[in-house]
Amino acid sequence: MSILTIKPADKCRYDEVSLGEVMLRLDPGEGRIKTTRSFRAWEGGGEYNVARGLRRCFGLRTAVLTAFAENDVGRLVEDLILQGGVDASFLKWVPYDGIGRTVRNGLNFTERGFGVRGAVGISDRGITAASQIKPSDFDWDHIFGTLGTRWFHTGGIFAALSESTAETVIAATEAAHRHGVIVSYDLNYRPSLWKAIGGKEKAQAVNKTIAKNVDVMIGNEEDFTACLGLEVKGADHNLTNLELDSFKAMIGEAVKAYPNFKVVATTMRGVKTATVNDWGAICWAGGKFYESTHYPSLEIMDRVGGGDSFASGLIYGFMTSGDPQEAVNYGAAHGALAMTTPGDTSMASLGEVKKLAGGGGARVDR
Repeated sequence: MSILTIKPADKCRYDEVSLGEVMLRLDPGEGRIKTTRSFRAWEGGGEYNVARGLRRCFGLRTAVLTAFAENDVGRLVEDLILQGGVDASFLKWVPYDGIGRTVRNGLNFTERGFGVRGAVGISDRGITAASQIKPSDFDWDHIFGTLGTRWFHTGGIFAALSESTAETVIAATEAAHRHGVIVSYDLNYRPSLWKAIGGKEKAQAVNKTIAKNVDVMIGNEEDFTACLGLEVKGADHNLTNLELDSFKAMIGEAVKAYPNFKVVATTMRGVKTATVNDWGAICWAGGKFYESTHYPSLEIMDRVGGGDSFASGLIYGFMTSGDPQEAVNYGAAHGALAMTTPGDTSMASLGEVKKLAGGGGARVDR
């Protein structure tokens, strides 16, 4: 019997829909933000990256729900989304005042880091169009019911942008749940985002409400503690020691508090340097734990988006085979491959994911 009851593909227009902010990422490449004279432009956002990975790597039909200020920067991000193959027909466009006094588009300056110098992210996302999204901006019954959606993904980054985005995530997850859509949520706790709207107390109030409608919960022990108030002494998700018992206990507490959780998953990262990490993942499903293949001393070009690529691989596995072991292996492999290329989003192919998940190495393919 399948752990998740997923709607048939032929009854739905979309395999997966994501709700979240998409920012323009400005990347100085091998240089630094404060000294560079040129940036490479990418699009990226925690929730969107999942939809893009599912479309470009795994070939599923995906869409994104977000908003942009109506100017050339917004149109640039739209063009990048379209290049990624994600359906942009639900984009909400907000009139631009010519200055950015009332609405703007988010920018994310990101250094990749190298060796002992860690990655650096500087977000410029105040009063963005996406942060002003409210529940009435989208017709949830049309998207989830009339058109049909099999899987809905969103996360704690978008929920933390403002009071109205928190309300939007609650409304969206309730509607998805009502229509029998599988709901996945990445807790992704960012203290800097919650600080302006009530801090950890607000994060817990919002996330505890959202959690009641979540089928697949993704997060590490810091996320579960900060967002859901769950705590297990000594919890540690660092792969360097592989002491996972405490984190398994954390998941046990989570599924007791939220029996609606059918799957709980997290990546396991041990940071040696900015460019060498131990990497893997763990997944709880159907009362059992499944550990992915471990990737010790994984060489990293750009770590941003690795967790999102894990989520898209995990989702693909559950949507196709329904096998938790295969799903967590696909997730870990896709996350590992995504971190070998620049930008937030994955450049991996399904063949590469299957090869790595199946134990394949880095020998030349001819």
